[in-house]
Amino acid sequence: MEKLTFENLQETLFHERLDNGLNVYILPKRGFSKTYVTFTTKYGSIDRTFIPRGKEEFVTVPDGIAHFLEHKMFDKKEGDVFQKFGVLGASANAFTSFTRTSYLFSTTDNLYESTKVLLDFVQEPYFTEEKVEKEKGIIAQEITMYDDNPDWQNYFGTIQSLYKEYPVNIDIAGTIETIQEITAEHLYECYETFYHPSNMAVFVIGAVDPEEMMNFIREDQNSKEFSEPIEIKRKYPEEPLEANKKKTVLEMDVLRPKFNYGMKCSRTIMEGSEMLRQDLAVNLVLDILFGKTSEFYTKAYSDHLIDETYHYDFIFEKGYGFAMVESDTEHPSELEAAVRNTLKSQVDNWSISEEDLNRAKKRRIGQFMRSLNSIEFISNQFTQYNFNEMNLFDVVPTLENIQIEHLQDAFSTISNVDSHTVMTIVPGSKEG
Repeated sequence: MEKLTFENLQETLFHERLDNGLNVYILPKRGFSKTYVTFTTKYGSIDRTFIPRGKEEFVTVPDGIAHFLEHKMFDKKEGDVFQKFGVLGASANAFTSFTRTSYLFSTTDNLYESTKVLLDFVQEPYFTEEKVEKEKGIIAQEITMYDDNPDWQNYFGTIQSLYKEYPVNIDIAGTIETIQEITAEHLYECYETFYHPSNMAVFVIGAVDPEEMMNFIREDQNSKEFSEPIEIKRKYPEEPLEANKKKTVLEMDVLRPKFNYGMKCSRTIMEGSEMLRQDLAVNLVLDILFGKTSEFYTKAYSDHLIDETYHYDFIFEKGYGFAMVESDTEHPSELEAAVRNTLKSQVDNWSISEEDLNRAKKRRIGQFMRSLNSIEFISNQFTQYNFNEMNLFDVVPTLENIQIEHLQDAFSTISNVDSHTVMTIVPGSKEG
């Protein structure tokens, strides 16, 4: 078992890659009574075209299948797995993103019994055509619910306006039409390809003895039989640099217009330390230009262009990345102009100074250090970083070493107006 000590953060991480390829990470936290355990596969909604285990040709599966598979994993022949966690006093959940599917629980008692339930149900698939058909109605209701959610439509509509080809533009849950195509055979094919231990990671954080837990997981995995690891071959379409649509207006049942300015990242094929630095550098630029101490924010707020819903963010994964600036507003056109002018001013005449950078660094480091008090934050972020060959605990030293030229390089990847879009939801009735 490997022991990694991060003295500046006073954290010690234990890691072992088991014989079956499963990566196990354990982070004991002193002073915590709760333990949080995740079991995650590097498989999300964008992984729709791949070569299945045992085959030689690429196949494309129905959209929404990773999310559908997540739902069906809890449904076993003997009943619903949630009941098992409930009996043990553990709170269980799961989620599917564009790039991963994670199963998790938190508990203050019966840690090893709950961990056994987690490992077993994720590693024992059980799908029947009858149960698959029944699930289609449940997921269709979930899709309809999101279709009627203005905030989701604003967020996801922006992604669809940015991306023309890359499958991040496909709703994680799929559509009511695409999920009708899913069969039990599809589920088994995806499960056998992507749920092999070598494509997965377990992360344990909280009140845990690392040696005891590592021994427990190791023995559990050694008692099970797995096929040999394979290299998973996935295929993604090439995405043009320009945005799919320049502007999109959608009518929905909202009291005030919802505005979102999207910026597609032009350089995304990277991983490891380069990716971490780029991710942090873009976020620093956004903090300086659009944060609550920025000139943009002060003027936009005083001019009533934004309100308490105002938010900005940057999402970055290998293969895609986008930044967003969003708010409810009575003046979407004026807000759009303010965002564009803020970006254009830096393109025309770079004005971010060392003082701006150092101030933004300190804020980011402070926010990150506070976040380390949340075991949920660490667990969810750690696996995402890990699957991109990054280490969450390298955030602070990476931030400290970012220079002005890194900000300029990062800004250049999101500043091309041809890769920008504007999404606005206005009061009315949604059509189509």
